[in-house]
Amino acid sequence: MPAASETIIFASKALLSDGWANNVAVHFAKDGRIVSVMPDTFPEADDKHVGVLLPAPVNLHSHAFQRAMAGMSEWRTSGFDSFWTWRQIMYRFLDILAPEDIGSITSYVQMEMLEAGFAAMSEFHYLHHQKSGEPYENQAELSGQICSAAAETGIGLTLLPVLYSYGGCDRRALEAGQLRFGNDFDRFHRLYGGAAKFIKSLPEDSGLGVAPHSLRAVDDHGLAQMVELAGSRPLHMHIAEQTAEVQEILAAKGSRPVEWLLDHHSVGPNWCLIHCTQMTGKETEALAKTGAVAGLCPITEANLGDGIFSAVQYLTAGGRFGIGSDSNIRISLSEELRILEYSQRLRDRMRACAATSDKSTGRVLFESATRGGAQAAGRHSGQISVGFYADLLSLDENAIDLVGRERDEILDAFIFVGDDCLVKNVWSAGRHVVTHGKHVKGEAIRANYRKTMASLRARM
Repeated sequence: MPAASETIIFASKALLSDGWANNVAVHFAKDGRIVSVMPDTFPEADDKHVGVLLPAPVNLHSHAFQRAMAGMSEWRTSGFDSFWTWRQIMYRFLDILAPEDIGSITSYVQMEMLEAGFAAMSEFHYLHHQKSGEPYENQAELSGQICSAAAETGIGLTLLPVLYSYGGCDRRALEAGQLRFGNDFDRFHRLYGGAAKFIKSLPEDSGLGVAPHSLRAVDDHGLAQMVELAGSRPLHMHIAEQTAEVQEILAAKGSRPVEWLLDHHSVGPNWCLIHCTQMTGKETEALAKTGAVAGLCPITEANLGDGIFSAVQYLTAGGRFGIGSDSNIRISLSEELRILEYSQRLRDRMRACAATSDKSTGRVLFESATRGGAQAAGRHSGQISVGFYADLLSLDENAIDLVGRERDEILDAFIFVGDDCLVKNVWSAGRHVVTHGKHVKGEAIRANYRKTMASLRARM
């Protein structure tokens, strides 16, 4: 994608860092950073005019390749299907994926994210090698495919290469379906260096972090090495997603996953702990106090039967969260937030769970996810303010579901009444990548993905 040109957007209504404002002019420079925000102004003839302007969130957790298997795992394979039986289906599927497949799938996923209103994404990237477990000639080949997709789509990318060393807490060898993930730390470090070279070829808003996969797949020493490698950069990790995982770690380490992690590491604002659906109340409040981000993926967590995150208790304790699409079975900004809130309502038999005395449910969910996602990605975005990247989305103010809506009601209607069809424009660090609800390269990306899916089906 070309670099952003100097641009002024005029919005009838905009959600700024200090609340709603009318008739707002947002000016951003060629580097994609906002240089001025001026409420109560009037547009010039050549300004881009939009109805409702919002900061655009980061999709903080994605396994892009899984998009191509969406809908293929809805058959019962045993007496009691679960995350663990789904995982075996996923292992069989990834065996047929070639590098060019992964590039095509990732471009399509990123396009869908942008059209849903996300301006950037964090790719939790653990698919590194050939089916045999042998590295490609360039160990970071598949990282390069993800970066090439970002160059095509214009999405803001934080790449998170994953260290995955063992099949469980007992350090057992990886099974056949996991061989494409496997690295010891030394080989991972070489792969990480290769990924860094690919990131440098992208716009300056791109970034690199690290991802020790989980307490099951990385031993204590490997985790410590990853923490050191990360420094202040983003560090993401799966944790406390499944009851069987909690039981395995409790048996091996003598404490529950989140409890053990907080006792043994200085978890702080650069950490993002993914899922956290199996926490006690004590763990929930302790995690909230660290300043880390809980990476929530409500659509995937519902699809896999993971459990329900304790959002009310966590937010009450001051916790920060962002949202991701994880398995990418469905990519929808509005629906992720809707399911997060509705899961609380179903469990607790109450309404407006996330709302506060001065902000509606939709406002709390949207602002929290936007700022938490930016923090987790190490991205200077998440609000419409001077110096921040122009990660922006506009909603169609003429849409039926927004007629007569004002201030927080706009977000409530977007999340609980409408859907992502209300998204009309998206800018990623000033790059205008979605217009009239469609990606600027959508036709070519969709056509390539169709060919990839046809080829994959023929190989299955």
